[in-house]
Amino acid sequence: MKRYRFVRVLKIALFGTLAVAALSFLVMGLWNILMPGIFAVRAITFWQALGLLVLSKLLFGGFRPYPGGGPRWRRRMMERWERMTPEEREKFKQGIRHGCNLRPGGDAPNREAEVRV
Repeated sequence: MKRYRFVRVLKIALFGTLAVAALSFLVMGLWNILMPGIFAVRAITFWQALGLLVLSKLLFGGFRPYPGGGPRWRRRMMERWERMTPEEREKFKQGIRHGCNLRPGGDAPNREAEVRV
């Protein structure tokens, strides 16, 4: 059983390495084709392309497995929804429809009245 697990982990690591390498070559190729002609910058190497991938992941995506919180966020929202009364659910739906700008009294805002000249 342990041998099967080792082979499986090795396959996943190999596939991950190949995927990162292929993506790095893709970034390098696109950069070297497009950027020098458009912005007059120098061509980059494979390692610089890999660095760009890591930097963009850090800046724009982080290293979370799921964007936006993933299944855990969805499960928590479903639990909250189940605990709501029907009146609270309707109020929540109205808030979503009106951009979540509910007044303390619970009514939706009158958007025409808020326009200032």
